[in-house]
Amino acid sequence: MPEVSLSGLVVVLAVAFLVPLLLGLVPALRLPSVVVEIVAGIVLGPSMLGWVEVDLVLQVLSMIGLAFLLFLAGLELNLHRLQGGLLRAAGVGFALSVGIALLIGYGLQAAGLVQSPLLVAIILTATSLGVVIPVLKDAGQTASDFGQLVIAAASIADFGAVILLSLFFSGEATGPGAQLLLIGGLVLLAVGVGATLTRAGRWRRLSEDLGRLQDTSAQIRVRGAVLLLAVFVWLAQQLGLEAILGAFLAGALLRVVDQNAAMTHPRFRAKLEALGFGMFVPIFFVVSGVQFDLAALTTDASALTMVPLFLVSLVLVRGLPALLYRHRVGTHRTLVAALLQATSLPFIVAAAQIGMELGKLSPAASAALVAAGLLSVVLFPLSALSLLRAHEDQAEEPTPADEASTPAVRRRGSRAATEEDRRR
Repeated sequence: MPEVSLSGLVVVLAVAFLVPLLLGLVPALRLPSVVVEIVAGIVLGPSMLGWVEVDLVLQVLSMIGLAFLLFLAGLELNLHRLQGGLLRAAGVGFALSVGIALLIGYGLQAAGLVQSPLLVAIILTATSLGVVIPVLKDAGQTASDFGQLVIAAASIADFGAVILLSLFFSGEATGPGAQLLLIGGLVLLAVGVGATLTRAGRWRRLSEDLGRLQDTSAQIRVRGAVLLLAVFVWLAQQLGLEAILGAFLAGALLRVVDQNAAMTHPRFRAKLEALGFGMFVPIFFVVSGVQFDLAALTTDASALTMVPLFLVSLVLVRGLPALLYRHRVGTHRTLVAALLQATSLPFIVAAAQIGMELGKLSPAASAALVAAGLLSVVLFPLSALSLLRAHEDQAEEPTPADEASTPAVRRRGSRAATEEDRRR
């Protein structure tokens, strides 16, 4: 057996363990763990201390982590929410985002800042669904009409960005028309597999066997989910598409098939999240930090200039379309929706790596995009949550008119009027 060094893996796993632990010990430091994981990777990587190099072990585990990240994002995609008015509003908003992103992308190309305006435009259209949902949960808004609208918009942006990236920038692209056929074929295959799994789940004997094995050492449902993920990632690669598309479709397919989770296997989703977020996903983010080209960002003045430009671009591309929701949710919550929709990081990291591999994105532009994504995750969700809580506190404060209409005030007013009548 060839000798393989695991020193880098040990350091990366130590970072993955210590980051959430330290953040939990310092609750006042309200930073998403993904940001600290990437920053820790930058510090430990070749850009600074040089303690970690990306070897074959870390490269493979990081690729699995990216696949798991998109797989779990697909699990968050609730197709039942994407219908009616929500679907129209979110769909029109995403179409508007694409238009604004293209204008910005070609403007940056004209200024000599980017090589591929279309790739940059696609990167700017994404929203991190995995970041938006926890913020809405903290605010108790996931079940509200406002929360459902934001989740629907983020879902379409997540799915749309993955589709567009696969359509125009797959490694073996033969043209958008051919790629569209391949993507359509993969989606149809996913529909067929979903229908087959749904019918198989109704077979009583199979269902009983799955129930018996799901919480034993076999962990049969988890093994099946991992197999589904691996198969669709492999299929996407065989078709010349991006692996992230296969991973996302696998998660969305499992979400559709797994309808009775609360009744028959309530811990299934928690097990998948434990496997993904407990091991593979943090490895992807730490390794992304290790691979981050800090020198390309700090030694090039134009790269530093691009960071605020890309951050503002995220607000324009994903924030401006939130104005379409104003008549539904009001001005205050429209601002909250704009900030949440402009939050993006995992897709930026993945797409920037793909862009560099294809020679469509310079190291400086890639580093600036990732830096802007880091800032969006740090600034926008916290600001949105603060605005939501401030709005709720303001709504709960009784106005003078409200105070005058309370029962106690009305009783005091009635007694005062009675005494005045007696004096008369």
